[in-house]
Formats: sequence, C-alpha cells, structure tokens
Amino acid sequence: MIDRPYEIADAHTHIFPEKIAEKAAHSIADFYKVKAGDVGTAEVLLKNGKRLGVSHYLVCSVATTPLQVVSINRFIWENCAAHPEFIGFGAIHPRMSETQMITEAVRIKESGLRGIKLHPDIQDFLLDDPHMFSLYHICEKDLRLPILFHCGDARYDRSSPGRLAHVLDRFPNLPVIASHLGGYSQWEEAYAALKDYDQLYFDTSSSLCFLSDEAAMRLIEGYGPSRLMFGTDYPLWVMEKELDRFFSLPLREAQRRQILFGTFSALFGVASREKRCFQAKK
Repeated sequence: MIDRPYEIADAHTHIFPEKIAEKAAHSIADFYKVKAGDVGTAEVLLKNGKRLGVSHYLVCSVATTPLQVVSINRFIWENCAAHPEFIGFGAIHPRMSETQMITEAVRIKESGLRGIKLHPDIQDFLLDDPHMFSLYHICEKDLRLPILFHCGDARYDRSSPGRLAHVLDRFPNLPVIASHLGGYSQWEEAYAALKDYDQLYFDTSSSLCFLSDEAAMRLIEGYGPSRLMFGTDYPLWVMEKELDRFFSLPLREAQRRQILFGTFSALFGVASREKRCFQAKK
C-alpha cells in the first residue's frame, strides 16, 4: 500500500449481529461461490478500518424475507447511533405490499438512515418489476432516498444493467448507487448501458479482484471519478487486499482521492478529517 495519508470511506459494507455474523458471511460467500474474507460484525469492520485509516462506512444488510425488515433496520439504526463513522442504509423486501414498502421507506427516512439497499438476485425479484415502482417513485419525488442496488450477475437476469437502465429512464431523478462498477461479472455490458446516466453513482466493490488494471481503468475513466466510490463488500473481501488492489491502479493523485473519499463526502455531506479536526478545536 502507498505510504501516504489518505482519507478513506468504504462505500459498501454489510454488518450483522454477532450471533449470526459468521453464518451470514458464509451464506453470502456461498451464493457467489467464494470464500468469505472476514466475519461480518461491526466491531471487526471498525477495527480493521481504523488500522488502515478508513474514517467512514456505508453499512447495510439484505432482508431475505419481509419478516426480517424491521429487525434489520433497527439493528442498522442502533449501530449508526453507536458509531458516527457509519452511514446506514435500510432494508426493504419486494414481497412486501406497495403500501408496506412505502411505509417502511418513510420510517427509514424519519429514523435518520440515509438510503435503501436492494439485492434483486438474493431477494429474487426483477429490478425493473412494476411492483417496485411506487417505492422508486417516493424515493425519487418525496424522500430523496438513494437506493443502493446490487447490479449484475451473468448467472441471472434479475439485476442486469439493462434492467437498471429501464428504471433510470422511468425515474430520471432517482438517486441510485450501482454497486460493483455497475454490473458484477457484466462490467462491459454495464458500461455500455449505464455510462451516460449522469445521476448514477458507482462503487468499486467485488470488481477490482476480477478485472485487469487496464479494464478497471477504462471503467473508472469512462464513468469519471466524481461518480465513483471505493467499496470492499465486507465481509466478502479483505479490506487491506482491496485497498492494495485499488492503489495498484495507475490513477492520478486527484482521481485517487476523489474515489477514496471525495465522492462519498459530496453524496452524504461528510466532512473531511481536516475539517472535523478544525471544528473540534473551535
């Protein structure tokens, strides 16, 4: 890793209660046929991040049934209240009724959580299913809640880049973060489908370990650093290794700083370490 101070935010992490964290991490890893890199608790995430200089984290969890939604959102909220480093995204499940999804989205907003995480492949729904449109509409028009979508998987067609493009065409002001550089295992398809949507943000999670430096740089420069955020997909991958992969890319200094913290800071209104130190002294 480059021996130079950087402000770093991890824009894609999952946390779980301690009693189920290891099982949950292995379950996700099994879905992708990989080995989990870490345990999945907030404490381990913070410990590893502190050692590496990470100052902020987007934390979320995926509801696999509607019955999990309330308890997950309470858990995320409690961890955000305990750890100011956390920006929390709530869960919603597509088998909820439209009214239930809207009610929960309002509750998410009112609780202080900053967005919603949806995973079409694990939750078994089509990203552009009309059943979801009432949720997308209220997030776009009334709540201004970003949605972090898991995007892409060549094994399925639930979260394909083309389906996300359909949603963005219908909801042009919906704030969206397309994880995995827009399409896990479908990076070229994602770039072709999504590169021209200016309102769309991306994270680097679960991507750099699969892409050559040349392919990663093409996507980064094509999308533009101002729309990109560094992410690890903790606990799937080891944070230090993901940072090493990121720092191995031939990025310019300004690009590196923008992706590591600048875009995250602008999107979520998070002050840099220098500003926080200055404010603390006043």
